[in-house]
Amino acid sequence: MVNVELGLWQSSLSAFLSLLLQHIKAFYNATWYQRYGHGLPQGPLTLMYSLTVSIFALGGFVGTFPVGILVTQYGRNGTLIRSNFLVLLAGMLMGFSRYLGSPEMVILGRFIIGIHSGICLSVVPMYLGEIAPKNLRGFLGLVPCIFICLGVFSAQVLGLPEVLGEDAYWPLFLSVVVVPAFLQLLLLNWFPESPRYLLIEKNNVHGAAEALSLFLGQHNVQDTIAEIEEEKRSLASVKAVSVWQLLSDHSVRLQVLSVVVINMGMQLSGIDAIWFYTNAIFENAGIPDPDIPYTTVGTGAIEVVAGLIGVSVGSKGRTLTNLLGTECSLSLTAGVPFLMTAELFKQSHRPSAYIVGGSLNWLSNFTVGLGAVIASRGKDNASHTMSP
Repeated sequence: MVNVELGLWQSSLSAFLSLLLQHIKAFYNATWYQRYGHGLPQGPLTLMYSLTVSIFALGGFVGTFPVGILVTQYGRNGTLIRSNFLVLLAGMLMGFSRYLGSPEMVILGRFIIGIHSGICLSVVPMYLGEIAPKNLRGFLGLVPCIFICLGVFSAQVLGLPEVLGEDAYWPLFLSVVVVPAFLQLLLLNWFPESPRYLLIEKNNVHGAAEALSLFLGQHNVQDTIAEIEEEKRSLASVKAVSVWQLLSDHSVRLQVLSVVVINMGMQLSGIDAIWFYTNAIFENAGIPDPDIPYTTVGTGAIEVVAGLIGVSVGSKGRTLTNLLGTECSLSLTAGVPFLMTAELFKQSHRPSAYIVGGSLNWLSNFTVGLGAVIASRGKDNASHTMSP
């Protein structure tokens, strides 16, 4: 299970750039000077950095759409394995960006990592939900929240000046995501595919039985096989609905509205804008510059604790857990919305519901990340205009 969650760890690890703010801006400015003979003005430089931050979410938005095709073609486990090649490509682009003097490589690498995260954030909960025993399904559906928090906390620790937070090491910081990607490529091949995928979509009874034996830790899995066979027969007469059909279906209007509110609300609450620009927020709050990295690590540790609390109360109801999940959502979606999506919709509506929820979540994430800077610049311009 931990190996499956490594994808979420590396996604949130790559999402956090706040501690590298000055180093990346300096690189952009120096590169611009080498190309055109003059540096970037403060406004365009800030917007360029903001694009670097928020394009991660735009990549996540793009990554949600091919999920249905990928999991059908390659399976849940197979999709996660192939998605890691995107991480390796992105890590190389960002790692060699300064050597080649190309800010575009940083931005493109962030976009590719975002695509991987969009895929991973949909496939991991799906895979966990299909391989977990019934009594652990709800708990494992919330575990992604912990790994998201741990990913951000790891990034904060690596961003300390004593580790990789110095100007000489920021390309290495951006490329460290290849480490969990290599681990997944090595380990996921030893994990069997989802039993439900093998039996329902590939009609592989023997493979499904072997997978169930491994995941459940027991040899007699005939009852579970019979249960999946019954599910397969019930699905034979049910056709999966498209996104448009889902949105047009009046019988699931309240469920769709719930998914929209949950996913957009988590991002539009502004929690991600805080993490995107943590350094600037703490600086404006009057915290001395040398203390900001350590203050940031402290907030990350609090988020990990909040995530652990959220998982521990998961069995007591989704409402309380969703409130705590919002607190540890950071720059990515916590596991709660995906768990609720699975519970609100039947099998025929579920893939389209994941696409709707995931795409709105990432789009809201992108809007908040870029919109925070645009709003801040508009406020600054207005204050300068009104100054005598």
